Amino acid sequence: MDVTVQTGMTKSVKGVSLVALSFVSSQKEQVCLLLEIEADTSEAKTTEKECITIVEHALLETDGGAAERLDGTLKELNGLLKGLILSKAIEGVHAIVAIVDRDLTLHVSHAGSAEAYIVRAGGASQITEYTRGKPVPAFVHIASGRLEARDTVVFSTQRLLRAVTPAQLAQHAQRGDQLLDELTNTLEAEREHAALGVLHASGGQMKIGEAPLRPAGRALASRHDRRGRNWGASTIVARMGERGRAFLSLGIFRQIWEKTSDWAATFFADLKNPKRKRRAHLLIVAGALVVFILLWVIVNLSTSTERGKTKAELTQLMEQIDQEIRTAENRQLSGDIDGANLVLDRAQEEAQQVMNNESGLYRRESLDLLDRIRTKKEDINHIVRLSPRLVVNASAKSADITLLGMVGLADGEFALYDKQNLYRVLLNAIDDPQKITTQEAIADAAGFARYQTIVFQTATNGIIETIGGQPTTMKTEDPAGWISGKDVKTYLRFLYILSPENNQIYKYERLSNRYGAPTEYNVDGKLEGAIDMAIDGPIFVLKRGGEVVKLFRGEAQPFTIRHAPEKNILATATKVIKAAGSNLYFLDPTGARIVVVTEGGATGESSYKTQYVLEGDQVGTLQDFFVDADEGHLYVMDEKRLYVVDLVK
Repeated sequence: MDVTVQTGMTKSVKGVSLVALSFVSSQKEQVCLLLEIEADTSEAKTTEKECITIVEHALLETDGGAAERLDGTLKELNGLLKGLILSKAIEGVHAIVAIVDRDLTLHVSHAGSAEAYIVRAGGASQITEYTRGKPVPAFVHIASGRLEARDTVVFSTQRLLRAVTPAQLAQHAQRGDQLLDELTNTLEAEREHAALGVLHASGGQMKIGEAPLRPAGRALASRHDRRGRNWGASTIVARMGERGRAFLSLGIFRQIWEKTSDWAATFFADLKNPKRKRRAHLLIVAGALVVFILLWVIVNLSTSTERGKTKAELTQLMEQIDQEIRTAENRQLSGDIDGANLVLDRAQEEAQQVMNNESGLYRRESLDLLDRIRTKKEDINHIVRLSPRLVVNASAKSADITLLGMVGLADGEFALYDKQNLYRVLLNAIDDPQKITTQEAIADAAGFARYQTIVFQTATNGIIETIGGQPTTMKTEDPAGWISGKDVKTYLRFLYILSPENNQIYKYERLSNRYGAPTEYNVDGKLEGAIDMAIDGPIFVLKRGGEVVKLFRGEAQPFTIRHAPEKNILATATKVIKAAGSNLYFLDPTGARIVVVTEGGATGESSYKTQYVLEGDQVGTLQDFFVDADEGHLYVMDEKRLYVVDLVK
């Protein structure tokens, strides 16, 4: 009897990676590995490689029995998956590992929502354990059983019975090699996704060392163990040991079968007999009633027991959450802010578990706890929620305006700009647009306080400066012209252009009516992916993803942010400002917030201070911001409006 394995997968969805592989071990055993990893692409690839390495070394290349090797493999996989989930490298995993040994015994284990089904004698049954509630992302059980001729085993990383019935699965299995394609098409039609594997045990001549099959007339029906796994008769014998084989040898199974057959024959004969069919009908009604009552009692007892157990667990969890909130308060009082945040994070995850529980118990109480946790987090981490006041609405000048940035000029005076125009703002009034360029688009701008001008960088690497209120194209003494860059800033009499493509910051000296040739400022800083910078003696460069590079006299200096409430609090920041004092301000449009940290001094040990979260339905996507000299007012700009908020000291 030959065993073949086919693998495949449906179309994946965002944030989920599917893996379907088959192997042949050094002992010529068939092995199937299915993975469904909930993570970004890079982390999913790493997890896939680690899992394959473990399977190859622990299952395929080692000696010993298949069951023992599989058990060792699952222990290593569980250790790997637990570490990845605790580190939040992946959010979850659903997996199948199966092996068919030389004796044609199948051993299979699943993690998460993955399942396995066997199609035998025209019927389909699940052979892995079905778990209610949230699936466990670990391999817990191993199901084992001997394959018989014409068996088909289906592996899936998601529950197939959501898309097909057992009868449909058995019907599809009759199509042989087309089964995998049928399942893939059915799942995609239902908008489901999964990695799939199909194992066929074909009929034919028996191989050397293969046990003879039981004659068809004496085949035993499949049975389920207490864990819900599907076993054939041969597996029952193997698992029962010597006593089980002796028990079967007594013919008790055959006696039971014969008595059952005799009773059934008598019953059907009564149904056809006019004198005795009334009794047969009464037996049917009585039997149905007894079965109904038994099922009702079993279901109610099971439900009641399960609900009581769930309620006790949730009650204990609610008490634990309340205790953790008090623990966080104590750690805050002792100055351990990082420890308080960790405790609150754990309490938040537990409260979310209560919210997501299928029983619906304590849902309102868990909402109250989540609100308490959020309030306590904001108190500990100095998160201030503010509603900004409108200063000007630039859409009054042009309905389809899309502002790109702003330049703070003086107290209450600003310059807003879109792709080609400048809009001057004084207090609550906005002037008509002034055309800066007609051929090119404005990429960035900065105020040149020393010369009372505004410098504009264009998309084609030109520099335009407003001299005497009029836009003037500026030249450089560099014969190659202006160098392209991502950001432009001014400091003293110099113009700085950030060029991450060249891993450099270029420094131009402002002359009377032009700029000198550039000099390279960066010595050893890594500026790839830089998007903005702030200058106040040292230069602070913000990179995509939240990394900050500090340069002093061109050399990279240490810079780390301590005691931040999030692991990478600047992950979606787009702008940075160095205030006149000692603080750095970061604009985070995704979170509609401004994060404030200290500059770090000579040691580079910056400390998180606070964050201002802007609330209000009228506020759009934040584009730029400005902090006044005394750090008393914060100005933020979206695509059409300029707002102001009073900072809390």
